[in-house]
Amino acid sequence: MGLTSAADFKMLVSALAEMERKGSLKLNKKGHFKLPTKKPVLTGIFRANDRGFGFVSIEDEEDDVYIPQGHTNFALDGDVVTVDITRVPEPWNDKGAEGVVETIVERKFHQLVGEFYAYDEAGIAETDLYGYVLPQDKKINDMRVFIEAKGIKPVDGAIVLVEITYYPDLAFPKSMQGIVSQTIGHKNDPGVDILAIVYKHGIPIEFPEAVLAEADAVPETISDQDRENRRDLTNEMIVTIDGEDAKDLDDAVTVRKLDNGNYHLGVHIADVSYYVTEDSALDGEAFERATSVYLTDRVIPMLPHRLSNGLCSLNPNEDRLTMSCEMEINSAGEVVNHDIFPSVIHSSKRMTYTAINQILMEKDPEVRAEYQEFVPMFELMGELHELLVNKRQARGAIDFEAPEAQIIVNNEGHPEEIVMRHRGIGERLIESFMLSANETVAEHCFKLDVPFIYRVHEQPDSDRMQRFMEFVTAFGILMKGTSGEVSPKQLQKVLRGVSGEPEEAVISTMLLRSMKQAKYDAEALGHFGLGAEFYTHFTSPIRRYPDLIVHRLIRSYATKGIGSEEKAKWAGLLPEIAEQSSKMERRAVDAERETDSLKKTEYMSDKIGEIFDGVISSVTKFGIFVELPNTIEGLIHISNMKEDYFTFIENHLMLVGERTGVSYRIGQPVKIKVTKADVETREIDFELIPDPNAPKVPVIERTKKGRGKPEERRRGATSTRSGKKTESEPKKTHKKKGKLKVDLASKTNAGKGKKTAAKGKNPFYSAVAKKKKKKK
Repeated sequence: MGLTSAADFKMLVSALAEMERKGSLKLNKKGHFKLPTKKPVLTGIFRANDRGFGFVSIEDEEDDVYIPQGHTNFALDGDVVTVDITRVPEPWNDKGAEGVVETIVERKFHQLVGEFYAYDEAGIAETDLYGYVLPQDKKINDMRVFIEAKGIKPVDGAIVLVEITYYPDLAFPKSMQGIVSQTIGHKNDPGVDILAIVYKHGIPIEFPEAVLAEADAVPETISDQDRENRRDLTNEMIVTIDGEDAKDLDDAVTVRKLDNGNYHLGVHIADVSYYVTEDSALDGEAFERATSVYLTDRVIPMLPHRLSNGLCSLNPNEDRLTMSCEMEINSAGEVVNHDIFPSVIHSSKRMTYTAINQILMEKDPEVRAEYQEFVPMFELMGELHELLVNKRQARGAIDFEAPEAQIIVNNEGHPEEIVMRHRGIGERLIESFMLSANETVAEHCFKLDVPFIYRVHEQPDSDRMQRFMEFVTAFGILMKGTSGEVSPKQLQKVLRGVSGEPEEAVISTMLLRSMKQAKYDAEALGHFGLGAEFYTHFTSPIRRYPDLIVHRLIRSYATKGIGSEEKAKWAGLLPEIAEQSSKMERRAVDAERETDSLKKTEYMSDKIGEIFDGVISSVTKFGIFVELPNTIEGLIHISNMKEDYFTFIENHLMLVGERTGVSYRIGQPVKIKVTKADVETREIDFELIPDPNAPKVPVIERTKKGRGKPEERRRGATSTRSGKKTESEPKKTHKKKGKLKVDLASKTNAGKGKKTAAKGKNPFYSAVAKKKKKKK
């Protein structure tokens, strides 16, 4: 350092001491200075459990970090937090990482919805508060939100929107404070229950004035200028096929046979991007909403009704602007030629799924006579659909056929009936045609080597797939290869092998849970479930923003070219659009599920004591969920299963009675009695009616050491009511005092290898592990 004098030495020592005080240097036991080792900051999303603990999901880490009760630092569900690891994961002992929340980086809750409880005038004067609100969100419904005596003063029983001003802290761990920003309605008003869910999820209902003004400014008729540079298809026989209650008709189709024996398939989609232009108020609002939200008795559209139900809807006998994808498809279902272009169509007929099913499936003579002009084309559509299905199945596309229920409500919003929707050939052929168009457009743009937005469904996580592969061995199914390289075709083969068998439901459910969630991405990551290398969403721009963007990209590349400037522009924009669209899609799904849960609970509220047949839809350590034929699901808590003490066999998702050997697993038919339907908590409870003919598992070995009384163990299994997944239950860290071995099948343990410790992806995990090992 070039320092020689005593004064230099004194200065150096002083500087080192100051750096040590600041923490920029560290003095070790040998008297050597070194740079301090900095722990990487682990940031993730906190997921709260209503029992006080939680988990933090960290990006690029497959397993969540468990946060015990008392160590959450008052984080609320959905908050972005930093976490300090206090126990590294031990995969060989089936123990996950444990930690404490250090800081709250970003709050998720800036506002919430709940019921207002008013103070009287004396209480207001004493506390300077109007009263308090109990949140509707189950994750924070043990909190009281005290309302400051300013702003809106609601009436007692009002459902209100609250802006949070103070969050829980050490002094007030179970309370928050806020101001009422809006009164949604009274809790007894019709429709307010669903409206509260809409506000809770932050879904906008009203359109801003600027957006409505732009929509109103769109001409009602198509001008000659609008037709420029468009292919005129108004003389072709083109039809729409939708449900009876559909109002936003955004796709139309035509099929004909070519001279060479191939099929011509035309898919014509409403050209929404022609009216919703880049950087307009309409576009900004569509980006924010990203999707239409379909709730039980209402639709919250992405675009104002003047566009979604009017000029952009492909109504019959009216000229409409479209973006077309025409395909030539051979007898193997392969697209051998295609063309993508802007067009004008004139829909010849508004067909319904019901009518198509009557024509093609039921061969109804009256309906066929009514649409005799179109019947030959519909029959060609049926032929082409079969070819396309065979092609998808040949490459391994996985078809999950889940039942769908429609809740019928009266004028006051009360559910009167739940009917099952059955997909016939009408629904399926439209699905086939839309899939073909989506794949064709995606592959076309990928081969152009231009920035694009894709609908992707990635390969399942190897750990989840390994658990699935081990699970199916109980049914004598051996899957070849490794869990990290499993193909859609292998999984399709598994489903086909159990089709119509008693175990079909359980295997299908387990496979679905092993899959990743589909999302939007600027990278072509493929669609695992469809077995497709390239896939996008092109066919619903009225109700999905990514589809609108796909149309805009097609037009932009066609008119402005694919030079470096245009590529750079879209490469910078598309990742944010994909992320926003995926996020808003999940928000819409959450709102739809919560609304369905509310109305299903309300439907069952007057059926207490009634007996129904059902099927076990999920098995957890705290009980079994049973689904009725109308898709309503309820819990039978393990503490109410009195016929035996039941042990949870996690690898096979079974509950097995220790004394009787009676077993319960997914897909098993049972008879139940309704005991509870709480509309406030959305909880439905059933009581199991024992079946003397229930399947039994032979007991091989029991070790009774330290088991305690069965009723005590039942009380210890507390339900989280977290749905079908059991991740919300903290993993036990103590040694199990007893175990039950059962003979499930001759090949139960086939394919299982020794468990090895997985290497943690985060360097901090391994660093802490080495440190602890050294100390030991």
